[in-house]
Amino acid sequence: MLCLTVDQALRLQLMESHQAPSLNALIEKNRTYLRLWLPWLDDNTRESDSRNFIKCSRERYANREGLDMGIWQQEALVGVVGFNQFSWGPRCGEMGYWLDEQQQGAGIMTRCCRALLEHAFTDLDLNRVEIRCAVDNAPSRAIPERLSFQLEGQLRQAEWIYDHFVDHAVYGLLAEEYKS
Repeated sequence: MLCLTVDQALRLQLMESHQAPSLNALIEKNRTYLRLWLPWLDDNTRESDSRNFIKCSRERYANREGLDMGIWQQEALVGVVGFNQFSWGPRCGEMGYWLDEQQQGAGIMTRCCRALLEHAFTDLDLNRVEIRCAVDNAPSRAIPERLSFQLEGQLRQAEWIYDHFVDHAVYGLLAEEYKS
């Protein structure tokens, strides 16, 4: 099972089905906040939905289609980070993440993304990592900006969030930039 140590307090771990109650509880705790930015909240309302997400995530990982890892602070699940998809021809991955609202502002996601980038460029041999986030989501945009990603552009009306479109800022980081 894939597990990446971030630091003494944090680890990233491929989730297992028995962790569905923890994932579901974290989603419920943060539902109102996450609903501002993520389109899938209405499709994940029960523990069985979280269990199915974990099952699909493990299948996608086994098929090299994506990677979703739980963020564990000591023994508590506090978020999810990973690659929504891989494009193996150009060796590119699209990174996504979300964190418990109460845990934000302590550098947790920046440290977790840094650890995942190391895995991506070293172990997975990716050439490019992309992050897309809502233009108005300042906390999410701060992550790629802290990690030396380049702002490459803006996609107009890129995502439908329940009752409105949001524009996406697109950030990219190349392996050669990461290693330098």
